[in-house]
Amino acid sequence: MQCDVLSGSCHPIAKMAAPGSCVLWSYCCRGSSRVMLCYGLPRLRSSWPGVPLGARHLSQGKRATETHFGFETVPEKEKGGKVYQVFESVAKKYDVMNDMMSLGIHRIWKDLLLQKMHPFPGTQLLDVAGGTGDIAFRFLNYVQAQHQGKQKRQLRAQQNLSWEEIAKKYQNEEDSLGGSRVVVCDINREMLKIGKQKAYARGYKAGLAWVLGDAEELPFDDDKFDVYTIAFGIRNVTHIDRALQEAHRVLRRGGRFLCLEFSQVNNPVVSRLYDLYSFQVIPVLGEVIAGDWKSYQYLVESIRQFPSQEDFKELIEDAGFEKVTYESLTSGIVAIHSGFKL
Repeated sequence: MQCDVLSGSCHPIAKMAAPGSCVLWSYCCRGSSRVMLCYGLPRLRSSWPGVPLGARHLSQGKRATETHFGFETVPEKEKGGKVYQVFESVAKKYDVMNDMMSLGIHRIWKDLLLQKMHPFPGTQLLDVAGGTGDIAFRFLNYVQAQHQGKQKRQLRAQQNLSWEEIAKKYQNEEDSLGGSRVVVCDINREMLKIGKQKAYARGYKAGLAWVLGDAEELPFDDDKFDVYTIAFGIRNVTHIDRALQEAHRVLRRGGRFLCLEFSQVNNPVVSRLYDLYSFQVIPVLGEVIAGDWKSYQYLVESIRQFPSQEDFKELIEDAGFEKVTYESLTSGIVAIHSGFKL
């Protein structure tokens, strides 16, 4: 069943609901406020931006007071708000700009992420920074196809069934996803709004929930999900190490972390062409299509500030993941990193 966190209606999610109730919080640029009581989602934690951190984070010690926002150096406490404003500004044109900037190749990259995940019916997925739903929709399509294929194979194996018995089996099939569920968690309300609109237009209802939440302070209990994905989102968080630790925390033993992110180009010729396109073309496209030069200038700069494939691999290992690997795509323009909680 679908849980509509933003509008206030909520329904149970099979196999993922923790006993009892949970409090959701709405995020805004200057703090947090309690908005509703929701039953049926994985138990949510109320540690949101503006709320004192728990002892688990207090023990990490004092962090650096400055960080990068693109090529600009800003106080750490300001980066979250600045990134929020970027994605609030680009949300309505986000999908169109993705197609324009990547010439549609981002769709192939996301398809490859799902192929690497290879989810099975019953998989519980958390997709972080997934506001517009691209990974969630692909996941639902994938597991539905898997479940339907399994069902057809079972029916073929039962040669003695009559037509009426076969039809009855299909009619009695209540869950076309085989128990799979995906929770889309994003800190930006506008991005989630666009994702929900796309889900409604495309007929996605079952097995899908939308939660407003911060990658560095995920509002879920420990050991809740089989797979954690984050596509083109982790470079925008203030503390990448904290986001990775949170990913590790919410995964079950044997769970898998998958990250699709821009990375370091490994071909000198492609690198020069890529830099030229990134700095001379993408901001112009942002201005023409979305009316926003500065946000797309930031996005280009943020890519250059993100760690290389090897450096990011080490960060993932430092967060406690094992069997960490990565695969570079399109000459290293993007990479898929994988790790397991063992």
